[in-house]
Amino acid sequence: MGKRLKRTYPIRSCISPRSSLCRSPRASFPWYEDDVWTEIAKYLDGKSLVMLSTTCKWFNETLSEDCIWKFAFLRDLGVPDPGNVSFKWKKLYASAIDGSHSYLFRQQEKHIDWIRIGTFSLESSAAILTEKLISPPNRKILQGKNFEEMLKSQGFCVLTNIKTGIWIADLQLVRCPVCDLNTCDGTMQSLDARHFELFMNEGYQDGSWEYSQICSHEIKKHVDGASGAIFDMKHLTDPSTAKVFDTKSWIGKQNDWQPKAKLALHAVAINTNLQKNDGVNVKFHIMRAGKDGQIVAIRVSQQLL
Repeated sequence: MGKRLKRTYPIRSCISPRSSLCRSPRASFPWYEDDVWTEIAKYLDGKSLVMLSTTCKWFNETLSEDCIWKFAFLRDLGVPDPGNVSFKWKKLYASAIDGSHSYLFRQQEKHIDWIRIGTFSLESSAAILTEKLISPPNRKILQGKNFEEMLKSQGFCVLTNIKTGIWIADLQLVRCPVCDLNTCDGTMQSLDARHFELFMNEGYQDGSWEYSQICSHEIKKHVDGASGAIFDMKHLTDPSTAKVFDTKSWIGKQNDWQPKAKLALHAVAINTNLQKNDGVNVKFHIMRAGKDGQIVAIRVSQQLL
């Protein structure tokens, strides 16, 4: 006698919370709660946010909220809130982390290599540019003397009417694009800084905003390193800025030829140790937002003599 067959039951499919939600908008799990996903988005990087936003229309709309991309920008770049901005935070985030730099828009044929240094803040509209990694004289001990004139006499370059806010700094290596000699085939190092909204402006994109040289000088003797720095004048004496002047802690040993950089909350500096040389040619360039507009980009460049 054969074995009796066991009674079989039909397979029952599981019902997910999401499909239940389609039938009951009051389902207990908040799949499409804006506040929940806004909070979750704080733990996602830019790439993950973009990938999630492509999954459906609802996510695309929700993750396009400006507050989400503002949080990602301030978190990933480690900068304070600059207040009001002129463009969407999603676009500002993309322009800051997508690998864009100034030579992608100008003189690509001259560009060799670059390094993203990071971000710093200019809170005041005045800054000091220099190729000297030494602390400028203290305003308080000048006893009424013209502070700006004193700085200029010691080789510092003073800028005013700078656009305040977040600035992005890069170290650029180029084939001497600002040299006056047509036959020059040397390389130039440049501390290249820009206001974080620069690439979004039509004046920059169409080429109507251009760099102009504001000062230059030659050092006709051996220099140990090619250096450049930008300081917010208001924060020259801050403890964080003092770390930039402590060069022994960051420029590397004499036989270390790798470029080095130092960031502070209100300053940035670079240095590349040099072999035996006959000096350097230092040039300072700025870009204004229109003819008499605010300064939105700065370069401290050095060409070996």
